[in-house]
Amino acid sequence: MFTGDLARATRVGEALETGMVGINQGLVSNPAGPFGGVKHSGLGREGGDEGIDEYLDTKYLAVAA
Repeated sequence: MFTGDLARATRVGEALETGMVGINQGLVSNPAGPFGGVKHSGLGREGGDEGIDEYLDTKYLAVAA
């Protein structure tokens, strides 16, 4: 999502039930960040420290500086 209100974008990003959220950037994925499905999608998590902790509902918020 693109916005000038980073506080609101962060609140919205945390409320969305998605695995990745990009704020003010086009490319969301990053080798250091977790990637994978949410809920019962059948996809596991890979990348970052979260790759070993499959039992959390992790969200990656990427904010362009």
